[in-house]
Amino acid sequence: MKMITAIIRPHALELVRTALSDLSISGLTVTEVKGYGRQKGHSEIYRGAEYTVSFQPKLKLEVVVSEDDASKTIDAITASANTGKIGDGKIFVSTLESVVRIRTSESGDAAI
Repeated sequence: MKMITAIIRPHALELVRTALSDLSISGLTVTEVKGYGRQKGHSEIYRGAEYTVSFQPKLKLEVVVSEDDASKTIDAITASANTGKIGDGKIFVSTLESVVRIRTSESGDAAI
């Protein structure tokens, strides 16, 4: 099993969710986060005063899939969240040792 963690732009959430639904991938955790990478930050003017915004609003998506579904899940997220501009985000893939569904005590792929 793989845990796929993606950091994306907030406006791309619905596109990514639709792409994952089309793959019959159920279960998605979304967290609002802030951060920066190469995008760094930008300056804004508010009430005549200039200030620097260092952290950009992003969304962190977490999806657990079987080994077989990992590459197509990554492809779907990449295709739907890509704008071609700096700040599109990143995808991290981790191997999961085990998963247990609390309600039924199912484990492994059955728990996904």
